Amino acid sequence: MRKASTLSEVAKLAGVSPITASRAIRGAGYVSQAARTRIMAAAAQLNYTPDPVARRMRGEKSKLIGVFVNNYGSLVLHELIKAISEEARRLGFDLIVFNAERFDRPGRMETSDMLSKLCDGLLLLLPNQSDGYLDVIERQGFPCVLVNFDAREMNLPVVVAENRIGARTAVEHLLGLGHRRIGFVAGTAGTGQSAERQQGYADALRAAGLAPDPALIVEGAFTQAGGYAATERLLALAERPSAIFCANDEMAFGAIDAISSKGLSVPADISVTGFDNIATARFVYPTLTTVGQPFVQMAARAVSEVVAIIEGGAAKPGKIAFPTEFIIRNSTGPAPRPS
Repeated sequence: MRKASTLSEVAKLAGVSPITASRAIRGAGYVSQAARTRIMAAAAQLNYTPDPVARRMRGEKSKLIGVFVNNYGSLVLHELIKAISEEARRLGFDLIVFNAERFDRPGRMETSDMLSKLCDGLLLLLPNQSDGYLDVIERQGFPCVLVNFDAREMNLPVVVAENRIGARTAVEHLLGLGHRRIGFVAGTAGTGQSAERQQGYADALRAAGLAPDPALIVEGAFTQAGGYAATERLLALAERPSAIFCANDEMAFGAIDAISSKGLSVPADISVTGFDNIATARFVYPTLTTVGQPFVQMAARAVSEVVAIIEGGAAKPGKIAFPTEFIIRNSTGPAPRPS
């Protein structure tokens, strides 16, 4: 296997100094057009590409933003990364996406450190509060913005939706339809978002003079299969709920499947709401009533925040919260009349 060509070899072939060759390839500093043409032709002939690690060690910008994800799989991540990619490219940056169950595990921490050094800044999407890498990145002061993290305060900018308010709005909608026994399918504790949505659920019930019933709160792990299993548990109660609020859309899809599997109808027998408004929420049957996150606006703000820090601006720790939109579709309806 032929070793990679060096900048010195490019300079020698083009008949210029290594400094002149470097300027031409980096597009920095004056180089005559004739020399630039010879240098670029030599680089193409030798298949030369600049070493990004060496460039970073010289303090140059890589024009890369790292997107670190704990456990890629959620459809919300797909929506966010798509929007982040479009905004990053608009601003002249490319993305490196790194997925790991945890970034603080042996081997993963070294990879995290290596990739962060290649990047000008980082976006941490739905990070897990128990991952020690959060403490590392906070101490280092590296340009970094968190997205969809509601577990604790961070000394970093955090872009998030108004989880608690959005959840309260969803449950108030169900209460307005006459539902009084409303189940809640929770997600995981990792990002803190499920806990905030559960708080909104409880807020709405208490405001209506209802005490949250622990029997109606079950865990669904933010997955469709988990939502299905959680709903089966709710349906097995002596007095089943007439409505179910799920902490994300994927669990809501599972809830609808579980209800249908018992020969019941959504929303005639049981209403279902979700949270996120992922693309498929418009195409399931029945179409899903849900709380929409403004993914495009959130992604744009996250990218602009990290780029501002990369370009020398001061990081502004604190939550940047975006209002949600409640979207009524066909999965909710009036509470059934007592038989």
